[in-house]
Amino acid sequence: MHELPPTPREQALEERLVELEMRVSFQEQALAELSEALADARMQGSRNSDVLHHLLDDLGKVRTALYADATDEPPPPHY
Repeated sequence: MHELPPTPREQALEERLVELEMRVSFQEQALAELSEALADARMQGSRNSDVLHHLLDDLGKVRTALYADATDEPPPPHY
């Protein structure tokens, strides 16, 4: 049996289908890349948040040490 050659309409539909499949494929790849970039950004944000909390804790300790009342400290050992 011989297959009939596709009609111009069938060819046009086939071309459209192939183009749509390629677009979906590229969009899936772009979506995967964006998802990975978002996950990386969230992890970096979490690390930045941790660093900021440590820095704020250290700053609080420095402020406490700088503004501490000198009368609260014991006298130096040579007294």
